[in-house]
Amino acid sequence: MMKRSVGTVLAAVTVVLITCGVASASVRIKDVTRVNGVRDNQLIGYGLVVGLKGSGDGIRMTKQTVANMLQKLGLQIEVGDINVDNIAAVMVTANLPAFVRPGETIDVVVSSVGDADSLQGGTLLMTPLKGPDGRAYAVAQGPVSLGGWNAQGGGAQNTKGHPTVGRIPGGANVEREVPSEITVIDGKILFGLNNPDFGMAANVADGIDKVFGKGSAKAIDPATVEVKVPEKYIGDLVPFIADVGNLQVEQDQIAKVVINEKTGTIVMGGDVTVTPVAIAHGALTVTIKPVTSVSQPGVPLAGGSTAVTTQRNVKVKENKVSFTRVSSADIVDALNKMEVTPSDIIAIFQALKASGALQADLIVM
Repeated sequence: MMKRSVGTVLAAVTVVLITCGVASASVRIKDVTRVNGVRDNQLIGYGLVVGLKGSGDGIRMTKQTVANMLQKLGLQIEVGDINVDNIAAVMVTANLPAFVRPGETIDVVVSSVGDADSLQGGTLLMTPLKGPDGRAYAVAQGPVSLGGWNAQGGGAQNTKGHPTVGRIPGGANVEREVPSEITVIDGKILFGLNNPDFGMAANVADGIDKVFGKGSAKAIDPATVEVKVPEKYIGDLVPFIADVGNLQVEQDQIAKVVINEKTGTIVMGGDVTVTPVAIAHGALTVTIKPVTSVSQPGVPLAGGSTAVTTQRNVKVKENKVSFTRVSSADIVDALNKMEVTPSDIIAIFQALKASGALQADLIVM
């Protein structure tokens, strides 16, 4: 097995986020739910980014778009006479939040649809943003901000980030309002969970009952909690929804391990566990086994009692690494000390899930 230095492994961007030693955590209801009927609306438009430094695209679609735009401005020009090295055709997308009024601004994302090398230094020209109904709800325009760059010269090229996608913060003016209203049926409001879960739905209902009285809320299913509107809030729903949203409830979610194979990122929660298992991957061997011991109180007459406890022991072949607790974090720690590559760690977690040893949902992005 080829060794890699610790610096090399870190450079490969193996990221592990884990909450250890915490059985549960409190969250606000508004952070895990949404009010049914209140939603964003997606907008899309096609436009041009100009002012590029020779990094534009050369496709005919862009030339035709420029010719059409100039014609509307009163200039007649042949498509073949247009040079688009400094121009790029782009798709512009945005989310229009509920209750946004005309005159307010929203952020937009600008993405190249041709063969442009970079949108660095470009300015988006006026672009109508339309909804699924074909009506324009906003108009976008402004300088494009990138999270990367592209430099080239003498046959060499250096790229950082993704220079063909950029953002324009507050780059679109809302021109038309999307009708939105809070749905109230028989004096009740429905709260939908962002991540449906039976336990979380029950916790949300219990938390509301404790403050507004028994029977104020009911978990209809894992994704929906029905809440009665108190009489004093009828006709004044905003303060009520705000009060409900600020209530703290105990978090209860399905244990998950999320893996991004493109970046080598692993994200997991503290409730992710691994049953006794032995792992062999190439020249690497990790062994996990339970160790049973008896806990005897020093003063049994003081109310203590004898108890049997189970601990875990994790061993890695070739290195002396041991743990007294088994979790996915222990395995990652052991593998990192063996200088295992991110792709190997991901492969091991996939095998753990297939064997049934990983007690969590495995999501591969």
